Amino acid sequence: MPRVAQFGIALGALGAVLTFMGLFPGVTGLRPTAGIGIMQIFSILIGFLLLILGALIYVKFTFYAFKPANLAQQIGFRLALTGLLFAAMTGLSDVLGFGSHAISSESGTLFGVLQAFGIIGSFLIASIGVLIYAVTGNPDTDDPS
Repeated sequence: MPRVAQFGIALGALGAVLTFMGLFPGVTGLRPTAGIGIMQIFSILIGFLLLILGALIYVKFTFYAFKPANLAQQIGFRLALTGLLFAAMTGLSDVLGFGSHAISSESGTLFGVLQAFGIIGSFLIASIGVLIYAVTGNPDTDDPS
């Protein structure tokens, strides 16, 4: 199972790089524009998704490879996915039509302070879910001592 754990690390690293590129597009050589665009929002959200899924895969296959998940771990897993869902909802709220600013051809995408706090808070919730998953399980202890 170490190969699957390595895949989780690679997936998490890819997510971190994609999130960094979404937050700071000047790193890629593109000229930054005023504001934040829809592709940047998608890049940040997909990067968060890959980062959290990579962390969940790593924890599962490093510490609890052949053990079924207990109730607390299932709650942590669902909390992590709920945090990702809330991050997507807050980040795309104006695009989906329930945000405070309507999208028009002149205005473009507006990424407000509440959306930024919503994404950061949702990412913290997802991170707490991964921590709950990691801490509440019973690791495989075959050591007779």
